[in-house]
Amino acid sequence: MTHSWRWIPNALTFLRAFLILPFAIALWEGNYRPALVIFLLAAVTDAFDGFLARQFDWRSRIGAVADPLADKALLITSYLMLSLTGVLPMWLFLLVLGRDLLIVAGGLAFHYGIGRFEMQPSFLGKFNTLVQILVVLVIIMMLAGVPLQSWVKEAGIVLVALSTIISGIHYVVVWSMRAWRAKRH
Repeated sequence: MTHSWRWIPNALTFLRAFLILPFAIALWEGNYRPALVIFLLAAVTDAFDGFLARQFDWRSRIGAVADPLADKALLITSYLMLSLTGVLPMWLFLLVLGRDLLIVAGGLAFHYGIGRFEMQPSFLGKFNTLVQILVVLVIIMMLAGVPLQSWVKEAGIVLVALSTIISGIHYVVVWSMRAWRAKRH
């Protein structure tokens, strides 16, 4: 019986991907309460699809690829729209995007130059993603009228920048070492 429900995690992932456009429009137009609701809905679908996939072993190859892409697209869209509207500095968006592009380019270089590339997020990578998500959430909450101290935004910018730089350097060092060891053997 549960086998017929295996499609649900992937459906939730694609729902999250479809939420990106209305989320971006809401941010662009300054409709922060709807943006907050959409962001929270995306977070709930992410948690729920992950739970279902693990709990019932409803994992699929498409889900393994689509889920992190949907998450990353939502985060990149968040930083892009908040930068384009002047809420966040553009350099922060470029830093977040640059780290992700560096990791993708490094992964492709490893895959085609060294051998099969199985990307597994490190603790620092997961921490960076958590920081990015929480900072976006807090900033949208502030914009939606939740009373928070103004220093929270500045602290969030610093935290995102530091965790992005540190995790980016970590990935470069780890995968450079793996490439160097693989080339030696």
